[in-house]
Amino acid sequence: MSQKPERGRGTLLAIATFKLLKAAALIGIGVAALSLARDSSTFAVLQRIGDHLKLGPDNRLVDRALAAISGLSDTKLEELGLGTFVYAVVFLTEGTGLLLRRRWAEYLTTIVTASFIPFELYELVRGFSVFKALGLVVNVAILAYLLARLLSKRAPQHH
Repeated sequence: MSQKPERGRGTLLAIATFKLLKAAALIGIGVAALSLARDSSTFAVLQRIGDHLKLGPDNRLVDRALAAISGLSDTKLEELGLGTFVYAVVFLTEGTGLLLRRRWAEYLTTIVTASFIPFELYELVRGFSVFKALGLVVNVAILAYLLARLLSKRAPQHH
């Protein structure tokens, strides 16, 4: 008996990859925040890395991020680092579960993605940016896809 290949595997793979990339970025941010809390010379290293990578026009993105964290106390940097690790674990769990095509991961990703949308809308209204708008669009698309997928699997199949 041959099995049909599951529809939407490519889309699930793309969502899983997106979640795993977000986890990797958060781990990097967490490591940087904890490093800054322990050793202020890390700031200069991060600035050199940002200059080398040329992220954004005239490195504005990196400069803004570094300016935002430069005024934080060591305690706040540690909280930021640990908080990003918590989110990274959630994204790692989502991404890994989706890669393994686990049903629970689809539910988890749907719930987590839906929970972030109000915050993303608030941030977008507070100050528009292309990155915020793009993030919102991507998360709404992921949510719509997963909801449609979950609901279609629940509906009785008529042949």
